[in-house]
Amino acid sequence: MPATSPALGTVDTRPAGGASVKNLPVNLFAAVMGLSGLALGWRFAHTEFGIDRVVSDAIGLFATLVFVVLLIGYGTKLLRHPAAVKAEFMHPIAGNFFGTIAIALLLQSAVLGGYNAALGSALWVVGTIATLLLSAYVVSRLLGGNSNPAHAVPAWIIPGVAALDIAVTGNHMPMPWAGEVLLLSVAVGSVLALVMFTMICTRLIQHEPLAPAMTPSLMILVAPFEVGFTAYTNLTGRVDLFAGLLFYFGLFMFVVLAPKVFRRNVPFGAGWWAISFPLAAMVNAGLKYAAVRGTLPLKVLAGGMLVALTGVLLVLTVRTLRIVFNGRLLTG
Repeated sequence: MPATSPALGTVDTRPAGGASVKNLPVNLFAAVMGLSGLALGWRFAHTEFGIDRVVSDAIGLFATLVFVVLLIGYGTKLLRHPAAVKAEFMHPIAGNFFGTIAIALLLQSAVLGGYNAALGSALWVVGTIATLLLSAYVVSRLLGGNSNPAHAVPAWIIPGVAALDIAVTGNHMPMPWAGEVLLLSVAVGSVLALVMFTMICTRLIQHEPLAPAMTPSLMILVAPFEVGFTAYTNLTGRVDLFAGLLFYFGLFMFVVLAPKVFRRNVPFGAGWWAISFPLAAMVNAGLKYAAVRGTLPLKVLAGGMLVALTGVLLVLTVRTLRIVFNGRLLTG
């Protein structure tokens, strides 16, 4: 079978050989996002529903471990193969996945902030700066013109979602200026996500379908609404009618996209982790919405989604470890 680009979230299916950190795909940082979101979901379940906190602690520790390993690995790639990193960053599709590093920082600030407030605040500040700089760069590059409409894929939403995650993770920041940063992030993230969502839907409707290996990234289309739900409720301090609309439309998008994504003919690779953070965002939004509404069906739905997400991420973890140890993840 022909080789495909790790930067686009696929995996080479040839026999292992010539494995190199040069081929470590940046989109693998999406694993940190999904695992961190899962840890926060179980932490919320502990607070609201009395679930033992050991579950969230174990998942959070694993997410942090994965983050550290990926930082070391990608840092090594940057030092040894700077041209490969530059090419990945400049790529019109893969470059958007650098936003996963910034989002991972933000989510780790929430995970670790539960144990050390100073560390959480420091990570949030670094993640916020990185996110806003990346968002500005992406918009500047797009406004430069000559963009290929075929490149308008779900990954384009990531910088906008990253900006929304500043508000998702920063509502407890003690700095006096944090409130204005949250307002800025929601302004940037919501408009970017809306514009990008429109462009992506236009491309999906009017052009050829995504390549099979990129199919899992369709689930990213759920993220703006579910991340937007949490960002909006954190900013306003309430779960109102508009928040409910965001949650339910995100849930609707999941129902529409799930049959397109979860198919046997979609090859497994690092790109499958693209489903993890939209699903984690939906689960966390569902838990918060159910806690406020207080109805039994919503609680059952939210709890079921949390258990299902745990199972999905367990499968992704096992399958990723398999291609790590057989050398195929890093085979160019």
